[in-house]
Amino acid sequence: MTSTFCRSFAVRASVAFAATSLGFLALSSGAYAQTPSGNKTIVQRSFDAWTAGTGSPFQLLADEASWTIEGNSVVSKTYPTKEAFLREVIRPFNARMSVGIKPTIKSITADGDRVVIHFEAAGTARDGKPYVNTYAWFFQMKSGSVTRASAFFDAIAFNDLWARVAPDD
Repeated sequence: MTSTFCRSFAVRASVAFAATSLGFLALSSGAYAQTPSGNKTIVQRSFDAWTAGTGSPFQLLADEASWTIEGNSVVSKTYPTKEAFLREVIRPFNARMSVGIKPTIKSITADGDRVVIHFEAAGTARDGKPYVNTYAWFFQMKSGSVTRASAFFDAIAFNDLWARVAPDD
């Protein structure tokens, strides 16, 4: 009886150890990014890098990520790829700024593969006037990358900058 009990215990302990080890390997291999806290951490770090001037959340975009700017701004539409979005919106926006915008996060919320970032951003346009706006971005994540995004912001402030300041070629 004791021998059977010991063997049974040893088998159960081995199975538990293997399951724990596999779980650890899954977390260390990127599965962590599929959890709400993992996705939130990934996005938080990208915003921290943006604030520090060492990166941006646009680096999280998968090449085929779509980005939709909601509402009625001059750039409101769906951009089918990362490159289309960067080419038509981000690069022309940055070319209008003498001091790029820096975000101040109000909140980041994650639920499964979705992350919502509410933040304010401020910078200085090439004409010396401040640019300040409030944003809400909705990310759909897969394997640590953004596959789809929707953005909401004050279109009046954005349109004013877009019309007032020509991009620096």
